Amino acid sequence: MRKLSLLFTKDGLQWQISKSRKVLEEKIWLKDEETPKNLVEEKLNEILASEKFSEISVISAINHFSIVEEGFDQHDLGYDLISYNADVKRDSEELMLSVNKKFGVQFYYSFPKDFYQKIKALEVPTNFNFSGEKFLNSLTVKNRKEIHVNLYHQQAEFFAIENKKVILYNNLDATSEVDFLYFIMFTLSKINFGISETHFYIYGETTENETFISEMQKFVPNLKIVFDNLHKKNFVLN
Repeated sequence: MRKLSLLFTKDGLQWQISKSRKVLEEKIWLKDEETPKNLVEEKLNEILASEKFSEISVISAINHFSIVEEGFDQHDLGYDLISYNADVKRDSEELMLSVNKKFGVQFYYSFPKDFYQKIKALEVPTNFNFSGEKFLNSLTVKNRKEIHVNLYHQQAEFFAIENKKVILYNNLDATSEVDFLYFIMFTLSKINFGISETHFYIYGETTENETFISEMQKFVPNLKIVFDNLHKKNFVLN
């Protein structure tokens, strides 16, 4: 049976159809000034109506989130926690929870309610997750200061990790790759991560963000590109 994987970003939707872990089809849709405002909704409707899938995996990289220690159970405060980072519209956003036991943290995140209801209405086994949790769960870290950056189209998420503990996570939307760089470097200064002692690891759309990487290489002595997204081999979806 064929599995559908959906990745939602701030202004985009990427989907993959796979069978027995082999990716058969993949498409990405990104809104710009020339595309319809409801492009993501249109393409979601299109793929959901295309066939009956055996299962669906949904990853949200939309930056409506909050991160807390694992075990926090005041779930009624989820929207309030997210609102410190983003303008949350409770009537149109579904509150979700994603737990990462590997590092002992959990994420509250909100997902467009309209999309959530359309997917659930199919009555197909579905797994929802936050990109930060999936990214974090894939990391192998050492007892040192590390920055792990996952790049998307006009978006980036990163973890600051020290001695195998999460110090900070953020998810950024920006039209300029240089904005990513400045924000990350500014963050380092605030958490006392010295440039020379910190190891940087880059994942995701590295080809699409060459300026970010080339500029970072000017400042960062310890930088490694771990994974470059290739067609039908997307880091987050897989």
